[in-house]
Amino acid sequence: MKVVIIEDEKLSAEHLSLMLNKIDQDIEVVKYIDTVKGAVVSFQEGLEADLIFLDIHLADGNSFEIFTHIEIDLPIIFTTAFDNYAIQAFKQNSVDYLLKPISLQDLKIAMEKFNKMQHKLNKQLIADISIAYQQVNKQYKNRFLVNKGRAIDYIPVADICYFETKESLSFLVNAKGVKYPVNYTLDHLETILSPQEFFRINRKVIIKINAIEKVDTYFNSRLIITSLHLTGDERIVSRERVQDFKKWLDT
Repeated sequence: MKVVIIEDEKLSAEHLSLMLNKIDQDIEVVKYIDTVKGAVVSFQEGLEADLIFLDIHLADGNSFEIFTHIEIDLPIIFTTAFDNYAIQAFKQNSVDYLLKPISLQDLKIAMEKFNKMQHKLNKQLIADISIAYQQVNKQYKNRFLVNKGRAIDYIPVADICYFETKESLSFLVNAKGVKYPVNYTLDHLETILSPQEFFRINRKVIIKINAIEKVDTYFNSRLIITSLHLTGDERIVSRERVQDFKKWLDT
């Protein structure tokens, strides 16, 4: 079996190669590559292999940049030093990974997974891991510009309780209950606010986690929230969002 190791740390690449040889002496490392550019050029020139070990961070950038230049239709085992949050994202997308420093036992397990799944659609796996990486590293808004009379000010996300929409207008509501119009729809706000901190409980409200004081069951399989400044039906978690809301609270 022919293997390519894309890794910018020489010692790590050599260590991986030695362990692969211990697992199976028929494994041949046909090429070591340490840069995004080198990987792109090598595969454009026709480099062939049965399996790629791909480090996330390379000498000249992020390894996911490779897939923006060329299409690689080969099984990949990712190597990473990411924290647990990132690793969870990889697990959810069914991508094999090795957490550095790589142990022989972990490598054996990864190779067993490779042998079982090498006939699956690797293109989709690559797409999924790329999306997961983008989600993990996405930069969310940390403040919003608002008008205070003639003055322009900003409200830090830390001071926001929730966002609401009324008569096609969106408002930011701060900890003091003051409302400021913002030029975003709730749909757009969902894409620029951290999903760890904010959740859209119904069509009209996106609430921040630490603005929730209490959650109670409500009729028709819904939930109702106690939160400063939030009143009426706007406090109700719609039935279709209840399960996701519970998962969000439990994250």
